[in-house]
Amino acid sequence: MKREVKAALFDLDGVIFNTEPQYTEFWRSQCRLYHPEKPGLENQIKGQTLVEIYEKYFADVKEEQAKITERLNEFEANMHFDYVDGFLDFVADLRHHGVKTAVVTSSNVAKMNTVYAKRPSFKSLFDRILTSEDFTASKPDPAPYLKGAECFGLSPLQCVGFEDSFNGLKAVRGAGVFTVGLSTTNPEEAIKPYADIVIPNYVGKSYEWLVGELD
Repeated sequence: MKREVKAALFDLDGVIFNTEPQYTEFWRSQCRLYHPEKPGLENQIKGQTLVEIYEKYFADVKEEQAKITERLNEFEANMHFDYVDGFLDFVADLRHHGVKTAVVTSSNVAKMNTVYAKRPSFKSLFDRILTSEDFTASKPDPAPYLKGAECFGLSPLQCVGFEDSFNGLKAVRGAGVFTVGLSTTNPEEAIKPYADIVIPNYVGKSYEWLVGELD
C-alpha cells in the first residue's frame, strides 16, 4: 500500500503547544530534589506517562509521589498553553482537505481538562483525543499510534505522526507511521535519525506540502 495522508496524529506537548520548556523546568526541579546524583534525568522522562515516570525514576521515594503530583497539578493549572507557530493554520488546512486529526498524548484526562478550560476551542480542532487512559502501553511502545490509526479504521501507512521527544518519535516509527519530528524540544541533528523529516514549526506548512514529503 502506498503512503497516504488520511489522518494526522499529533502529540501534545512540544508538538501542538510550546509547553516542553515549562515541563523541563518542573521535572528538573523534582529530579534535583530527589536525584541530584543523576544530572539531566529530566530529559529522559519526556513522552512517558506519570505512572511510568514514578515507576521508573521515583520508585525509591514512593512516599513522596503524592507530593510531586500535588506540585505537578498546581504547576499545570498555571501553565501557558501557547500553540506552536503555524499550527492552527496547518491543522485547519489538513481538515479542509478531509484529513482526520487526532491527539495522541501521554497526558491524562485531568491534564486535558486543564487544556480544555484554558483553550475552549481545542476540541474542535480534532476528531479524536487519545490520552494515557486509552493505551495498553506507553511511548516508546508503538501502541498509542497504532491505536490512533485504528480509531479511524486506517492502516499506519495512511497516517502521519508528529512528535518531538525521542520516546514519541520511536513510538511513531515503531508503528510504521510516517514520522515528522518537531525540533521544539531537542536539536534537529539529535532527532533526525528518528524522523522521516524534521521541522522547527508549522509556518508555511500545508496539506500539499505534507503530501509532497511522502513522495
